[in-house]
Amino acid sequence: MRDPHQSLRSTTAGAVSAALIAGAAFGLAPAAQAAPAERPAAAAAASVRFVDIPGDGGTVLKANVVTPAGASASGTYPVIVLPTSWAMPQIEYIAQAKKLAAAGYVVVSYNSRGFWQSGGEIEVGGPEDIADASKVIDWTLENTPADPAKVGMAGVSYGAGISLLAAAHDKRVKAVGALSGWGDLVDSIYSGRTQHAQAGALLGGAGMLTGRPSAELQRILKDFLGSNLDKEHEMIAWGTKRSPTTYLDRLNKNGAAILLANAWGDTIFPPNQYARFYEKLTGPKRLEFRPGDHATSEATGLLGLPNDTWTNTRRWFDRYLKGERNGIDQERPVQLKSRSTGGYEGYPDWKSVGATSKKIDLAGSSTIRTNVDSGANGGIVMLSNALDQFLKIPPMASMPLLPRRYAAVWQSERADAAQRVRGTAKLHTTVTSTKESGTLVAYLYDVGPLGLGKLVSNAPYTFHGQTPGKPFGVDLELFSTAYDVPAGHRLALVVDTVDPLYVEHNPSGAQLTFSSPSTDPSYVSIPLREQ
Repeated sequence: MRDPHQSLRSTTAGAVSAALIAGAAFGLAPAAQAAPAERPAAAAAASVRFVDIPGDGGTVLKANVVTPAGASASGTYPVIVLPTSWAMPQIEYIAQAKKLAAAGYVVVSYNSRGFWQSGGEIEVGGPEDIADASKVIDWTLENTPADPAKVGMAGVSYGAGISLLAAAHDKRVKAVGALSGWGDLVDSIYSGRTQHAQAGALLGGAGMLTGRPSAELQRILKDFLGSNLDKEHEMIAWGTKRSPTTYLDRLNKNGAAILLANAWGDTIFPPNQYARFYEKLTGPKRLEFRPGDHATSEATGLLGLPNDTWTNTRRWFDRYLKGERNGIDQERPVQLKSRSTGGYEGYPDWKSVGATSKKIDLAGSSTIRTNVDSGANGGIVMLSNALDQFLKIPPMASMPLLPRRYAAVWQSERADAAQRVRGTAKLHTTVTSTKESGTLVAYLYDVGPLGLGKLVSNAPYTFHGQTPGKPFGVDLELFSTAYDVPAGHRLALVVDTVDPLYVEHNPSGAQLTFSSPSTDPSYVSIPLREQ
């Protein structure tokens, strides 16, 4: 296995650099085509002031308050509280806050504890962060013309997670807009029992650059990225405590109207975990998926440009805080935007997205060596899927050139008609390892006539405690997507053992054999939407 500390140093530098490059690109990205057009802002400017709000234990939270013009003499207004994203300063939402204030909302945005000038340490959605959100609501109701019966929360990424956790613990929160967030933190960065190395390194590196990680967080990150399996139960318990799905009963009982929005290629909080979380919600709810990587689908909105995600978030609050009959609750609640066509598709629920499926048999036996990147990989965190979003350039690999010594490759027949992949592809196979531990990564490619494959989806899988030489079954869900495969193209499944996105657990010299027993055939199931 590779030196995990060397891996941590390289992935931290690479991931942070990629995030900075991707962030710089956002300002040049074309604005998304909105659904309903945004209403013009009011002529009078909203009032903006910067304040200190005492959070949990008296910790100072730096905040800004944006109120409608003339609010001091106009009664009460619905209020929206916006916790900042990971590593972002308190002015992150100022453009959207002004638009919301112009539409008649009191908006309070605050810097999450431990970051920038706010006090305390970074707790990653821990009890202190949940208590902070309630303290901010307390302060807002006491110091602004806010209506206590019409409180909403929203945020991007870290702000989304805190908003969901707060809604589970504070009954005053009536509506939530959770953009690029998480429902299950463990399933987000430890899916397939595999550490998402670049995601973890990016979060850790950005936290150290812009804030003060708590001792607990530093220990968890060290154990996580250093593959300290002796601490696995502790790490999982830490993440479970910070997952909104853990408090699902409270969230459903409180009944807040919840909008979830995410990107298909989110390399920090993959779409699968959000879809599963959405299906378990029982109150008013809406799920939106768009092309892009982490937080890229709403990035232009943070600059004040037209943006679908923010437009629908405001429509959501207009409906569930103001009570406006604007039709958003009459639309199909699952709204998907294809990576290929750019058009929106509506579904009654998540399970209807991939209502039909096609199985590709993975016949024969294939043995590969580990510890070498075959050339098939999922790209770079925060960057590769942003390129797919804006330039239609996903990660690619040449099927003929992939070394079969290090990659197992299966291809379907050419399709006579276009295939609309929608939802979650699932791999079922039998693996025999020469070692008790190992990691494999599965990739689904759209392969053109010249053999060049465009990445449709991928996912990692790690195993421990297997008996060397004894076959065992593997069932793996690839990350959900919406992608159109052109007529005349093939689908290919590729499996290798090294990907820069993930920590690998392959001992030196290990080999993996993939087989398809007659009693338990191997296959990949492709979810399709009928033409």
